[in-house]
Amino acid sequence: MKRKRSRRKKSPKIENITQGILKILKSESNKSFNYKQIASKFGVDDPSSRNQIIKTLSQLAAKKQIEEVERGKFKIIPNINTYTGFLEITSKGTGYVVVKDLEEDIFIPSNNLNKALHGDEVEVYVYRRRRRGKNEGEITRIITRKKSEFVGVIEIQKKYAFVNMQDSRMYTDIFVAKNKIGNAEDGDKVLVTLDEWPENADSPFGTVIKVLGKPGEHNTEIHSILAQYGLPYEFPEEVEAYANDLDTSIQESEVKNRRDMRKTLTFTIDPKDAKDFDDALSFEILENGNYEVGIHIADVSHYVTPGTVLDDEAYERATSVYLVDRVVPMLPEVLSNNACSLRPNEEKYTFSAVFELDDNAQIQNQWFGRTATYSDARFAYEEAQHIIESGDAIIPEAISLTGKEYKADPKIVEAVLKLNALAKIMRKQRMGQGAISFDKVEVKFNLNDNNEPVGVFFKTSKDANKLIEEFMLLANKKVAEFIGKQNPKKTFIYRVHDEPNDEKLAALQNVIGRFGYKLDLRDRKTTTASLNGLLKDVQGKKEQNLVDTLAIRSMSKAEYTTANIGHYGLAFDYYSHFTSPIRRYPDVMAHRLLQHYLDKGKSVAEEEYEEKCSHSSSMENLAASAERDSIKFMQIKFMKDHENEQFLGVISGVTEWGIYVEIISNKCEGMIRLRDIDDDHYVFDQDEYAVVGERTKKTYQLGDEVYVKVKNADLVKRHLDFKLLGSKNEIE
Repeated sequence: MKRKRSRRKKSPKIENITQGILKILKSESNKSFNYKQIASKFGVDDPSSRNQIIKTLSQLAAKKQIEEVERGKFKIIPNINTYTGFLEITSKGTGYVVVKDLEEDIFIPSNNLNKALHGDEVEVYVYRRRRRGKNEGEITRIITRKKSEFVGVIEIQKKYAFVNMQDSRMYTDIFVAKNKIGNAEDGDKVLVTLDEWPENADSPFGTVIKVLGKPGEHNTEIHSILAQYGLPYEFPEEVEAYANDLDTSIQESEVKNRRDMRKTLTFTIDPKDAKDFDDALSFEILENGNYEVGIHIADVSHYVTPGTVLDDEAYERATSVYLVDRVVPMLPEVLSNNACSLRPNEEKYTFSAVFELDDNAQIQNQWFGRTATYSDARFAYEEAQHIIESGDAIIPEAISLTGKEYKADPKIVEAVLKLNALAKIMRKQRMGQGAISFDKVEVKFNLNDNNEPVGVFFKTSKDANKLIEEFMLLANKKVAEFIGKQNPKKTFIYRVHDEPNDEKLAALQNVIGRFGYKLDLRDRKTTTASLNGLLKDVQGKKEQNLVDTLAIRSMSKAEYTTANIGHYGLAFDYYSHFTSPIRRYPDVMAHRLLQHYLDKGKSVAEEEYEEKCSHSSSMENLAASAERDSIKFMQIKFMKDHENEQFLGVISGVTEWGIYVEIISNKCEGMIRLRDIDDDHYVFDQDEYAVVGERTKKTYQLGDEVYVKVKNADLVKRHLDFKLLGSKNEIE
């Protein structure tokens, strides 16, 4: 009988050994280590593991990432091809690290992510530099996690569970032990924390902290959108209690400390469905024939004071979030809809910018400070627009806020007409100075009582909207100018907008060239003039939304900072946000700083406010992403109810895997996968922004009009697939 050979158990490969060794050496960069010390740190002592460590040490030394300081002892080489930046994960699972001082992002293959996730601040080692193409690197250290809470659908097994992620950029699921599932049921959409990611584990370990509901249900999906971006939808009890205990009555003792403007004609103009009114206009004709115009803003800083739970919560939120079916406010309702809302026929504490203007809209005098005001009337934009267009004080029933025909106060009618005339002069001057006119069409939904979308309409900016916009811009500009021009320099909150990137403008030129448009990019003046000409020329055309969107994307992002560089889009040297403190925390800070400097206070610490600016910009971006996702969800929900209809759309994007089509009648965008076009095999032509049939040579190009039908409307993944019916010429 043959004796069986005994098989030696094979030692497992050490996972992420390169990252692990670098992490050990970096954690004590002033020390040197031999392979035995490193093996001890890994918790291994078998020959195979030691050999893996010895081999990797040699490879890292050959790559000049570490150095052998004496025989068998290694130390990290600092700052050699090593950078710090933020990781952006693509839908393909690869990544790019954006480094502030590098012109080019660093490409990270999926096997070199080393457990870093989208948005994390990371250290990256560049191991391959290319003259053409991307630098390639490997994540060597995670400095800070961007987020620790994720949304997904839970899949429960007998002894454990996995949460499969909703975000395509989250390339791993999260393992959840049986005792950390909570009351979640299989298939629920949940919010899960990432607790740890053990060295040898394929997936991170987590805990379910909230059950959001069943996938596809309306409230589940809206709450999922908020949770995905870490945005709250409820106030903590202690914050609500603090706000409810505030004395919100108007006290004459406080009014004495303010400019009393309660007898000056004052009114608000807002959307018909607005619940908070944080700005009002006052109007008075002076004896010299000039006009005194007051821009009155809710004095939120009177109630929201530093060092309180209310202020802490407002700062953390930094902004109100405007989803399709609801507003998630920055402040509790007792303030946002009541005490700080400039409601009609109520006295309020306000912070004001008051200007004396002549007939040419030139400023003769200006004043800034705290006031007390009384709103004489509230108008919807439609009502004010009727006055502007007709000059008539009779507001018809069809647009009346009261639901009945009524006669507006003749003094307010006179004020609206004069303010509109002044606003048009100011707008013309602003455009002449190089401002860019982005009047992008907004998609809005008619919702029934169950928040189901029953219709789509487009919101456009008319004279009444532009009247309010111009006076808000005036206040924001002049407040920033007032502080910015002081000597010595004072720390302040600015809203800045850098000049556009030349490469993005060139890319925009390539796309719009397909529609017969051209930009003149010789200098700033010709660039802004031709951009305005483009935005005007596309109005009402099938490609308007596409061109508007691409033009906005070619611009730099506006942000908050203490370092003023001006605002390119508005053509202002000084600009701040002062006019919406109910919904924006930077405006609250601007109010506080303005009052501090009016009281002759010294300049505040710049570093402290720069950090607050950075946080505010970050939260603004998250809120904008949540808003876009809610619109996308509603569009898909709307299209799901119209699956058997055909729609005319315009090709808004072309990629190697599919064609994106935006429906002209409702702006819903979906994708036609190339593999689903069955009359030919189509190939992507990057230079022509087109796909071309190999056999028929049939071409579908950016900007072409096509007929489509809904193939799949996925509410959970928020994805809309179309079936191509044919080009407009073929169908019609």
